[in-house]
Amino acid sequence: MILDAAISLVGLIVPPAFDFVKKKFLSKKEDDAMSTISSLATTKPEIMPSYVDAMSKLIDSQVRHFNRDVSGDISSWVSDLRASIRPIFVILSILVRSLGWALNWQIDESFIATMDLCISSWFGSRLF
Repeated sequence: MILDAAISLVGLIVPPAFDFVKKKFLSKKEDDAMSTISSLATTKPEIMPSYVDAMSKLIDSQVRHFNRDVSGDISSWVSDLRASIRPIFVILSILVRSLGWALNWQIDESFIATMDLCISSWFGSRLF
């Protein structure tokens, strides 16, 4: 019981805390595309078109590299299935935990811990 509560609290608190620490304490890159464009706009505006063209080619090549194993457009049911995996697992975890409590099932502790962590981390990622 204490282990379940501890795992649930960890899953509930860690995602928002991690996001908070990342936003507040980790320095942001000062040398990104937008800061370069803004400095070019004030110092050398004649170079901006070639810089924007080069950045668009870079982003296009990164997208092609990321999607290198996808040929053509993926069908909508594949996209929907991939998007629904985590919510389905959370719903099934809540259902199994509820039925296990109501029907007094004997469920392995590691399985219970996994379900609790999945449920709480999903809710924790939705807090903020």
